[in-house]
Amino acid sequence: MNYRREWGVRGEWRMRALTMMLTAGFAAGACLPLEAGIFHKKKYENPITKDTQQPDKVLFDKAVNDIEHGRYEIARITLNTLINTYDSSEFLAKAKLAIADSWYREGGSNGLAQAEAEYKDFILFYPQMQESAEAQNRICMIHYNQMTKADRDDTEAVRAEYECKQVIEQFPNSKYAPQAKQTVRNIQEALGEHEFRVGNFYFDRGANPAAANRLDYVAAQYPLYSKADIALFESGEAYMRMDAKRFRQRAIDDFTTVVRDYPLSPKVEEAKKYLNQLEAPIPEPSPDALARMKYNQENYKKTGLLASAKDFVFGGPDVSHASKGGDYAKEIVKPGIPVSVPVQAEVASAAGTGSGGGSNDVQIQQLNGEAANKLDTAKDARTTLASQESGAAANATTANGAAATPTPTQQVQGPLPSNHAKDLKKQQEEYMKRVKKNAKKKKPTAEPASSGKGTQAQPAPTGQPTQGQPASTTPTQPAPAAQQPSTASPQQ
Repeated sequence: MNYRREWGVRGEWRMRALTMMLTAGFAAGACLPLEAGIFHKKKYENPITKDTQQPDKVLFDKAVNDIEHGRYEIARITLNTLINTYDSSEFLAKAKLAIADSWYREGGSNGLAQAEAEYKDFILFYPQMQESAEAQNRICMIHYNQMTKADRDDTEAVRAEYECKQVIEQFPNSKYAPQAKQTVRNIQEALGEHEFRVGNFYFDRGANPAAANRLDYVAAQYPLYSKADIALFESGEAYMRMDAKRFRQRAIDDFTTVVRDYPLSPKVEEAKKYLNQLEAPIPEPSPDALARMKYNQENYKKTGLLASAKDFVFGGPDVSHASKGGDYAKEIVKPGIPVSVPVQAEVASAAGTGSGGGSNDVQIQQLNGEAANKLDTAKDARTTLASQESGAAANATTANGAAATPTPTQQVQGPLPSNHAKDLKKQQEEYMKRVKKNAKKKKPTAEPASSGKGTQAQPAPTGQPTQGQPASTTPTQPAPAAQQPSTASPQQ
């Protein structure tokens, strides 16, 4: 056996095995960093997680903190920086709303005006967001909080009514809709009180046509107003004062509405008496109106001392009697024309068409050609109307001389009632008193007898009686010397 050869073979295999082991060791050492990266994650130096303070969020949080601490100007500068720098930020809409809120919190006439403009811009750019309902409700409250007493200017009340109705119409499913409905009822209570005071002033002054027209408008426009029943009752009384026969139907309508739609009113019994006097049927009370009035009486809350003091200081209207339920007035009622105003349009229409209807609508159109010269060549409209009226009177008789039946607008119903009838009556009474007083002054009266002290009665001529004395033939004797005045000079 050749041991040297056998050892040589074994040594070669050992060298190969050693080489393979060294190669595997180097390969394992080279793969060690890769394995450490897979199985042992190394923490990133600047991680981006949900807790990251992004710059737009940092600006928004800082602005909110400034608003909460009353630094409104600094907050608006920060929010404008956010809007202008990060135009695709998720806080863009919230930043615009926060700017409006800062103006709203700042208050004042200028601040509230700026807040309203910012809220309207937010609704315009983001109409589908839930915050739009909140923005519209803030606009409503801006004008509601600026309302004054019922006897003052009602501009803010009218604006508040419109803006609060927008909350209900544009966002009917929002959480602010029920609150806005009650706010509208409160506003209409204040507006109704404003109109009622004007009509009641006319009623107390005896201006019956103006009072009836204004009070009818109050009840028609604001049916939930707490004094609508009194307005209707006074309107019916105003028609009764003017002419119970001529305005019988209008008075019946007012008294009937009081009995039917306001069954718990204190004026119901008096309205029934007037209906019996006018020989009109008495209606049954409406169940819905009865339930509504009962609900309002049960839920009435008297104004507390603090609320009264607040209204006294800030001048807000008293809406404690506002209705707590029912549908508010949604449509605008056109005010009527007082019965003391002659309606010329009806006369002109009756003269041209033979009917009693008329139109007061005004139309505007551009005139070209010959039509443009009508303003210079056509007759005066007032003279044209007068000629139409005279023509209508001439056509009132038929060809055989018999008088034609006049239309309701052509029937002569006597002079129109006046708003100054009470004043005219008072002036006439004062004039008659002055006439009687002057007549007494001019009436001849007997002269009183002279006392004889310091003066001497002048003798009347013989045969002529003195004024107020019977005739006598005896001549008048001169006065005794004792009664004559002394002409001697005083002693020195």
